[in-house]
Amino acid sequence: MDAPLRIDVDRTGRTPLAVQIYSALRTGIEEGRIASGARLPSWRDLAAQLGVARGTVRSAYERLIDEQFAIGLGAAGTRVAERPRTQPSGPWSPEAPPLPELFHDFGSAPLVFQMGVPSQDAFPFTLWSRVLTRAARQTAAAPVGYPDPRGLPELRTEIAAYLAIARGIRCAPSQILVTAGFSGALSLAVRGLRLEGRQAWMEDPGFPLTRKALDLAGMTVAGVPVDAEGLDLAAGMHMAESAALIVVTPGQQAPLGMPMSLQRRLALLAWARRTDAWIVEDDYLSELQLTGRAAPALASLDRDGRVLHGGSFSKTISPALRLGFLVVPPALARAFGDVAACLAPAPAAPIQSAVAAFLRDGHYLRHLRRMKRLYTAHRQAVLGCLREVSDRPLVIEATAGLTVVAALPDHARDVDIALSALAYGLAPAPLSPWYRQQPARRGLLLGITNVRAKRLGADCRRLAELVRQHA
Repeated sequence: MDAPLRIDVDRTGRTPLAVQIYSALRTGIEEGRIASGARLPSWRDLAAQLGVARGTVRSAYERLIDEQFAIGLGAAGTRVAERPRTQPSGPWSPEAPPLPELFHDFGSAPLVFQMGVPSQDAFPFTLWSRVLTRAARQTAAAPVGYPDPRGLPELRTEIAAYLAIARGIRCAPSQILVTAGFSGALSLAVRGLRLEGRQAWMEDPGFPLTRKALDLAGMTVAGVPVDAEGLDLAAGMHMAESAALIVVTPGQQAPLGMPMSLQRRLALLAWARRTDAWIVEDDYLSELQLTGRAAPALASLDRDGRVLHGGSFSKTISPALRLGFLVVPPALARAFGDVAACLAPAPAAPIQSAVAAFLRDGHYLRHLRRMKRLYTAHRQAVLGCLREVSDRPLVIEATAGLTVVAALPDHARDVDIALSALAYGLAPAPLSPWYRQQPARRGLLLGITNVRAKRLGADCRRLAELVRQHA
């Protein structure tokens, strides 16, 4: 051996001695304490040093060799393999979550005023557990083979039936592709239409994650303003008349909440037909409209095959499912099936099977009806409390789907307010990051799905105080 090597073994532990020796040597190599090219002790010498059998050391060495940490040279012994130098770590940690400016924590229980998550307490856990268990058992007993990459036929059939009733879309199951949430649907749309590097329109304000996704796809994104009728088509034509893609939320504009007027819908469809552009309809809340009946989907008016309709079960059932869908025009179904098979196959079959049963047995529609009643009561309670405790710095501007939009003075720092609120268990979303064009409007987006009646007054007072401190 080129240098003394200290290895401690625990004969009373459950870990085999060979694994202990292997782990100690690997750690020393990875940390640079055993240099590349260093000669390791012979089996006999290390066995004698540690008081173990030579076969134990041999097993540890063979694993190091198999994993390319060492090189066996026969009679010349065993040496540490050459390894790349460890680069000093920068300010970013590999353990840091992605997009920290959008997501404050993954996998934790939703906080008060947090957007984009359904009610934690009102979810039918017992029923869903039973449905999921049955689906998992049936999937496990099914023939072993690759499932349809477009999604299970039974789920696509149920989605088609639901869309016909709830969203006015007439489509065949063959037009539906099951995806990993709306993000997966958007990725599939960009890839399937081969739009990487082209121009796109997106509502301004609009969902930052969608804008980031289009940027990552190499698309040039124009933030098109919205008004009381939705997307301002004239402004979009002026900003980027050669756009190949338009991403819109016509049902309930995200985040401001207004539906796109029929006149704007027809004009947008006509423009897409005339310019050979494509429209991705983000139906993020489906029919979860709290006031009146949800307007039919934009895709229900499409007669020229220009609209790709995307939705998910994240806000109606649970974001943990990571389950969405994309409805494509009939002429694109085969090509998109090929893309799904090669690059974006549908998520795990048991989850798909469970959601199919949830839809088929009527649980989904009953669940939506209960959620509408609950969320309507929540919204009224939030609006009442805010009116009681807030003054001019925090002005209720709109109720947008499952969100209350509160405007702030132009000089208020909505991002700082949102960060400060986390310390009190509150998670309002700042409005300014939703804007691409500057100056961005300042405000707070208050989700109403996970509020608690007993502490709502105190939560609203705390939020109003934070606004006054930063205004």
